[in-house]
Amino acid sequence: MPPIASEPTNLDDSLGRYQAELAGRILRMTDQDGIQSTPIAGLDLIRTSGPTLPMPALYRPCLCIMAQGSKEVRLGEERYVYDPLNYLVASVTLPVTGQVIDASPERPYLSLRLEIDPAQISSLIADTGPIGVPAAGAQRALYIDRLDIQLLDAVIRLLRLLDTPRDIAMLAPLALREIFYRLLHSPQGQRLHEIAIADSQSQRIAQAIDWLNKHFDQPLRIEDLAREVNLSPSTLHHRFKAVTALSPLQYQKQLRLQEARRLMLSENLEAAAASYRVGYESPSQFSREYSRLFGAPPLRDLARLRSSA
Repeated sequence: MPPIASEPTNLDDSLGRYQAELAGRILRMTDQDGIQSTPIAGLDLIRTSGPTLPMPALYRPCLCIMAQGSKEVRLGEERYVYDPLNYLVASVTLPVTGQVIDASPERPYLSLRLEIDPAQISSLIADTGPIGVPAAGAQRALYIDRLDIQLLDAVIRLLRLLDTPRDIAMLAPLALREIFYRLLHSPQGQRLHEIAIADSQSQRIAQAIDWLNKHFDQPLRIEDLAREVNLSPSTLHHRFKAVTALSPLQYQKQLRLQEARRLMLSENLEAAAASYRVGYESPSQFSREYSRLFGAPPLRDLARLRSSA
């Protein structure tokens, strides 16, 4: 039986029709499992024909909308489950663990991921003004919100452009601008708003995150990072954990371990060489922390990944 895009349940008729179109388009444009890039910069389509193992990943600022199936994402000790009724947003770069929990060859997991450009968010705020929601201090940069027909309509119009490539250059920026506008004016849009406001504490945390992503292989002193983003060490630690659910040191550790795993998989580096490359001085410490994050020491974890590929 060929895979199908199922009719969603528990959605009103209009939203259901859009959801069915979204699933059908993703299914048609992905002829095999995996992540499929598209001619629209920052837009990827994803298809998976069965449940997956928990897979650590680095989520850059993005919007994730699911057309079929369901997925669990973990950030630190927190668990987020979303499905076709809800979308997920990461407003800063976050090390997470993702696992598809509902998929089959007949009804594969189908979703799209759209990168969020903070510069475009800032431009929208400058053009449209404050969104009218009071600031609530630092909030988690990963969140789930209810999908509505206005946002889905804009996303579908963006996807339709893949059928007329000549229109992408002119019309995709307009569709993207509307999508980001809808996100800003959603019930939790303040989370995006705060990250994009120049010189806000949340925006300084975003700067700290960017610095860590560029220098994760270097020794980290909280005092130096705090000075880099013009915050006190205590404020940096408190706000950073409020936004990411991790301390700066925990965040750096996850970046190092994920990069080491990538190096071992893609460049066939031995564990010791990969650990030194990402900043570890002790291979035994690397192995302990790797096992804690990935559930197995490097050799066993890599063998499991290769056998399931």
